[in-house]
Amino acid sequence: MQFHCWKCGERIEYPTGSRVGRRDTCPKCDADLHSCRNCQFYDRSKNNQCSEPQAEWVRDKEAANLCDYYSPNPVLMARGDRPASQTDDARKKFDSLFKV
Repeated sequence: MQFHCWKCGERIEYPTGSRVGRRDTCPKCDADLHSCRNCQFYDRSKNNQCSEPQAEWVRDKEAANLCDYYSPNPVLMARGDRPASQTDDARKKFDSLFKV
């Protein structure tokens, strides 16, 4: 199984059949991997930002949690989510357009 870190975009690989542990972190940026932001059910447009209707509400979507429905999102980068550094660069460029 392979997926990308929600925060830095690092490619993460796990042996087939293994699970992402609650305390597993990204080797590059140390972000929690078992978090809502890395889950295939994470959806900002849904109630509680989760498309799994039976999942319990999680306050911090970026921190490790105990959700039983967690499944790594294999297409995270294809969906348009960008690592934080790229988002910050885009914001700086946008802000520079409107400086007086």
